Amino acid sequence: MRVDAGLAKLLGMSRTTVATMIDSGAVLVGGEVVPRSAKLVEDTWLEITLPEPERPSVVVAQTVEGLSILYRDADIAVVDKPVGVAAHPSPGWTGPTVLGALAGLGIAASTSGAEERRGIVHRLDVGTTGVMVVALSERAYSVLKDAFRDRTVEKIYHAVVQGHPDPSAGTIDAPIGRHPSSDWKFAVVAGGRDSITHYETIEAFPSASLLRVHLETGRTHQIRVHFAATRHPCVGDRTYGADPTLAARLGLTRQWLHARSLGFAHPADGRWVEFTSPYPADLAHALEVLSR
Repeated sequence: MRVDAGLAKLLGMSRTTVATMIDSGAVLVGGEVVPRSAKLVEDTWLEITLPEPERPSVVVAQTVEGLSILYRDADIAVVDKPVGVAAHPSPGWTGPTVLGALAGLGIAASTSGAEERRGIVHRLDVGTTGVMVVALSERAYSVLKDAFRDRTVEKIYHAVVQGHPDPSAGTIDAPIGRHPSSDWKFAVVAGGRDSITHYETIEAFPSASLLRVHLETGRTHQIRVHFAATRHPCVGDRTYGADPTLAARLGLTRQWLHARSLGFAHPADGRWVEFTSPYPADLAHALEVLSR
């Protein structure tokens, strides 16, 4: 294998990070600095100087326009996340976060988890809107983490995809992993993590379809990757090959994807609770244009 590809696989780092290390002379192959394209040969001695890890920002209280609290008690806070908001702070992200918004409202998340992700039991993409739950107590964090891992949480999304999936209702069962050539994307790849998406068509338009999507697993970009792989990308999702002309006609600057509802057993007493988010203005407008 090439040095950059081989070390990325060996170290579990992104290819971009490894390439930077190679270019800076932090990687020696047989005692010598080599280019990224050099080949790794069996029994060659590698010397690698690892970079200092980036420290994510700690949570800072923020006022986040458009974020609302759907429900709150001593154990959980259920929020309606607007577009352009990340779940938690991370290296390179300087925008608003759900945890920052909660802190700004005087709501303290659970102290479980890494400092910058305390209380986070699942995430939504920055460009995806809708329902998200945050643990406020240690009990809730433990119970909800187990529930998401054991797939007992009902996660329902609505998505508008290009064209008309055939069949109109079905299941996509295809493994997802890092994209082979783009570090910031994911793809259906052999050897990826098992990923299962169930869908049914709610309404078909001339150029697109509104789908109800039930996630059995919860991989990064799962819905976007699965429908792109079937040649029906989410409308407006330029990252995964959507038609920019259709997106412009609908006034979309992001993917039409919304976390519509979230249901789970309440961590305090086990009763089933379910929360629903209405469509935000940009997605509702796009649907209106399609229906014309």
